[in-house]
Amino acid sequence: MLRDGKVWIANTENGENVFLLPKMANRHGLVAGATGTGKTITLKVLAESFSDMGVPVFLADVKGDLSGMVLEGADSEDMQKRIQKFGLAEAGFKYQKYPVTFWDIYGEKGIPLRTTISEMGPLLLSRILGLNDLQRDILSIAFKIADDNELLLVDTKDLKALLNYMSENSKEFAADYGNISKVSIAAIVRAVVSLEIAGGDKFFFEPALNIRDWFATGTDGKGMISILDSTSLINNGTLYATFLLWMMSELFETLPEVGDLDKPKMVFFFDEAHLLFKDTPKLLMDKIEQVVKLIRSKGVGIYFVTQNPRDIPDGVLAQLGNKIQHALHAYTPSDMKAVKAAADSFRENPAFKTADVIQELGVGEAVCSFLDESGTPTVCEKVKILPPQSLMGGIDDSVRDREIKGSVLYSKYFEPVDPDSAYEFLERKGIADAKAKEELEAKEKERKELEKKEAQEAKEKEKAKAAEDRKKKQAMKSVGNSVAGTVGREVGKTVGGTFGKFGKTLGGNLGASLGRGLLSTLFKS
Repeated sequence: MLRDGKVWIANTENGENVFLLPKMANRHGLVAGATGTGKTITLKVLAESFSDMGVPVFLADVKGDLSGMVLEGADSEDMQKRIQKFGLAEAGFKYQKYPVTFWDIYGEKGIPLRTTISEMGPLLLSRILGLNDLQRDILSIAFKIADDNELLLVDTKDLKALLNYMSENSKEFAADYGNISKVSIAAIVRAVVSLEIAGGDKFFFEPALNIRDWFATGTDGKGMISILDSTSLINNGTLYATFLLWMMSELFETLPEVGDLDKPKMVFFFDEAHLLFKDTPKLLMDKIEQVVKLIRSKGVGIYFVTQNPRDIPDGVLAQLGNKIQHALHAYTPSDMKAVKAAADSFRENPAFKTADVIQELGVGEAVCSFLDESGTPTVCEKVKILPPQSLMGGIDDSVRDREIKGSVLYSKYFEPVDPDSAYEFLERKGIADAKAKEELEAKEKERKELEKKEAQEAKEKEKAKAAEDRKKKQAMKSVGNSVAGTVGREVGKTVGGTFGKFGKTLGGNLGASLGRGLLSTLFKS
């Protein structure tokens, strides 16, 4: 809760108040501890305090017990003891509810939370799909082709349509984009189908979230608390982690530089933070570290919630100036190293040995250190965390449904929209190409049939001409035989008249033979 304009988070064993300074809240933080040690209560107390300051808050609700923030806290004997112990009554403690907007990627326990394939980008999408380096490069080429051809990639069917188009036309694309392996494309398509089965087909859709809609306050001036229901999403750790990474990147790219403010513009709490860094390729890890380092200048504070500080890479851990460490248990040498590493991350308090205290902490107790006015970490203190003012635990479905439908953002995001994008464009192009191909094939067929007909007609003309030539030659031969016979007989008669009766017979035969030979020679020439 707020006290003197500061976040009152806990008391020391001596009853001294421990504060987190609002102007240092965007220097990020860590809430760590074993299961059941009180991390969720700490998270709620921090979130309530930021909301009281008018600062919007985002929470990932992994266990479903953060939803109670929408209702006033319930009084009990235990709560009265806490109120008395901390002196909360005098400080103005009261049970109250907070403005909450429920979100859910699957659209079941909150307003559907969506983004598009284009906005996710190839780097984060490759992580969701579990692609190797070659496949990631081909996916990047797909995004490049989409940009070059002004193709909008909204949902998974857009991406599959583009990948299949690339596979079918890989030779045409090779000159401008390099060789595109059909085997790799097939592997990417299979990964996309697996993502769809896991619910990715609901996450990648329109209308996409406008991150600025989270920068809102309730009617009472409290910062809006956006709660992402992650009870189902956490079963798909990769999708959960990639969504959080996308959100960080979206904030970083969207918000302007504001420098150091009196209070943050927004605060994010990422539960199960180890999933953000599990099996993360170096290229993406470098991007995460860059965003964590620079996003504070945008006025955004990020608080990682996890079981063990070792879950956070050193490059990121070094950026977390505000630390709250709940109990860790050391049962093995490895556990002991984890406790020592957690203790070493604090500025040592000469009054106690930090590693020993961390192992001895009870539920709701912690070792904490916050940044002072100059940005220097304070020495660590053993503290008891304050109780929340809203309801501890979850809510029933009727209350959740009422809050979801009562949100001003419900009508904006509830109904999905399927715009004219890459899938529709390529489908039309496929139909047009098929029609053009059919027309071309029909013209080619018509051309071949015409050529065949003309060839047949030419062949028939040639055949007719050859037959006519044979007929003429036969007729000429008949005429020649007739003329030769007549001439030969006349010559024979003449010769026969001269040489007598014997000569007449001999001359006639000889003359006929000579006449035929003469005419034959004449016609040949």
